[in-house]
Amino acid sequence: MVSIEQLMKEALSLPSASRALLAERLVESLEFDVDETIQALWTTEAKNRRDEIRSGVVQPIPGEEALAEVRRLLEQ
Repeated sequence: MVSIEQLMKEALSLPSASRALLAERLVESLEFDVDETIQALWTTEAKNRRDEIRSGVVQPIPGEEALAEVRRLLEQ
C-alpha cells in the first residue's frame, strides 16, 4: 500500500487542473450524509438567484470586486 506521504507527493506533482479534480473527488467522497431537504432548499435558492440575474433584477459584480468589498468591511 502507498503511504500518505508518497501519495501526497505524487498528487502535488500533478498539473493544477488534475489536482483540482482530485480534490473535488476527495471532498465528494466525504459527503455521504446529505440532507435532501437542505439540498433542495439550496437548489431552489441557486435557481432563484440565477433567475434574478437573468431577468436584470440583480446586477452581478465581478468576484474580485466583491472580495475587495468584503476585505474593506473586515478592516473596519
